[in-house]
Amino acid sequence: MPIYEYEHDGVPCHLGKVFEVQQSIHDDAATVCPDCEGTIHRIISHTNVNTPKGNAELRDLGFSKLVKRDDGIYENVTARKGESKIMERGKSETMPDFSKIIKD
Repeated sequence: MPIYEYEHDGVPCHLGKVFEVQQSIHDDAATVCPDCEGTIHRIISHTNVNTPKGNAELRDLGFSKLVKRDDGIYENVTARKGESKIMERGKSETMPDFSKIIKD
């Protein structure tokens, strides 16, 4: 469940001026503090999204990144040792070998 941040409209209680509440995404925003019953409002908080930064990190995580270079021609910018750097549509020998990457 998501964690939402709320801010007191008046004098804060022991929860502080800003506090967090874990609630369903389908729940309506709270308007009353669960502790002091004062009025509150939900505020927009920062999110943390962690995405791979570069091709090497993508490769290390097991991803293959293909960049279109021409009609039917793709460059495998995450090519591993023994893999073709260029992939051509219709030529299976240029496809990445996913059996080496995907493990059960």
